Amino acid sequence: MKMMKLIGSKWKLYNAPPRLFHFSSSSSIPSDSLLLRMSRAGDPNISVTPLLDQWVQEGRDIKHSELQFFVKQLKANRRFHHALEVSEWMSNLVSGDIASRLDLIAHVRGLDQAEKYFSSISDTSRDFKVYGTLLNCYAQHNSVEKAEAIMQKIKEYDPKQVPRLTKNYNTMLRLYARIGQYEKLNSLMQEMKEKNLCDGFSYNIRLNAYLTTNDIDGMEKLLDQLEADPVAPVDWVIFCIAADGFTKAGQFEKSLAMLKKSEKLIKGKMMRVAYESLIIKYAAIGKKDDVYRIWNMCKMLKPSRNSSYISMLTALSELNDIDGAERILEEWESGNTCFDNRIPNVMVSAYCKNGMLEKAEACIARLSERKSDLDGSVWDSLARGYYEFNDMNKAVETMKKAVLAGKQGWRWRPYPFTLAACIEHVKDKGDYELALEILRICREQVTFSAATYDRLLSYMHGEIPETNALNLMKEDYNLKTDEILDGEKQHEIEM
Repeated sequence: MKMMKLIGSKWKLYNAPPRLFHFSSSSSIPSDSLLLRMSRAGDPNISVTPLLDQWVQEGRDIKHSELQFFVKQLKANRRFHHALEVSEWMSNLVSGDIASRLDLIAHVRGLDQAEKYFSSISDTSRDFKVYGTLLNCYAQHNSVEKAEAIMQKIKEYDPKQVPRLTKNYNTMLRLYARIGQYEKLNSLMQEMKEKNLCDGFSYNIRLNAYLTTNDIDGMEKLLDQLEADPVAPVDWVIFCIAADGFTKAGQFEKSLAMLKKSEKLIKGKMMRVAYESLIIKYAAIGKKDDVYRIWNMCKMLKPSRNSSYISMLTALSELNDIDGAERILEEWESGNTCFDNRIPNVMVSAYCKNGMLEKAEACIARLSERKSDLDGSVWDSLARGYYEFNDMNKAVETMKKAVLAGKQGWRWRPYPFTLAACIEHVKDKGDYELALEILRICREQVTFSAATYDRLLSYMHGEIPETNALNLMKEDYNLKTDEILDGEKQHEIEM
């Protein structure tokens, strides 16, 4: 019952209209400003162009710097459609504006349209920043040959641009690491060392590549080199990555040693981010006392942040410390942070993980009493609980609610293993009407691409034998075959 009393006082904040910008003082913002009008444009499906047109029609000016600010804030809040609208409304673009628009077009309309826009840019406007943005576009789409060609142009452009050049080299390192081309990664890393271009991010990328390939020896050798070099850019992040590698390898004592080293390097503005990271990592190796110790240090940082509570609740869930998680939730409720749907969502997930489905149901029932349109991720967490404890009828019913609660323009998608299991369940029951309804909703909410939707429809009608729903969904979720097998095996173990 204590858990059920925790939600009330913050609900008005949760029900408030969405805001894209945060103001330090309401008195410093005019009661009717373009900033306030833009801040209320929370729905990604409604254009902001009429707001800009109306402002000008009212006889008011818009400074170029204001538009640049809007683009920056909208991008930071992942409102890429709105940011592109503002960018395309702008005129008299400078280099940074052109680069930003190129990046936004790639996000919103795809790489082909970004290339067309780049082709329209005059040679005099194609500077280092614009080429760097095009490189990022190619790297994000894993277009290796095109990225390499642009990188060569960047190297020839201005060798004196060392900080920016390092950033572009790191982009290529991430690309090679992501697609598993480790020989090219090593070669590029050696080139960077010879040119004295490596920074902390470069070494982070290389360490993460060792982690991905389970190359603990390689990781340790690089760590030894960095610790022996008095000018190497060693920070708390590097030791956290190393700790992840040792944890993954089951070498918990070495992981603990890395985390202790990481703690000694934490300072300045990164303290909160570092503490939140350490809380999770100590939990991963079962060090509950260290989790609470770092939590107490994190609480001393003011003001309190929801991200800290999310990290602590996630850690206590990992440790199966439900009583502790409920105490932290109560502490959060009594504090001054605004309501965040992710926090009760973590609690629901923790209950489900520990088989406390009745508590999870009661938590969601309490939320539902106050807010009829709960976030899809909350329902998804409950559906996953039903799936993992083999109550598929309830899983299907709850998954339907999760997909219906999703919103177009959001990046959230249901947990693929649960969704696939629900599709298989209704197919096996012969309830084709319900199956088609779920697929239709998923398509409408952009959970599936048109191609995946068509494949699943054919599968439901028996036209694609010897496969399953998860295999047909894997492209939309970027799932690899080994991830699919691991997910299915894990479900069998939990049963």
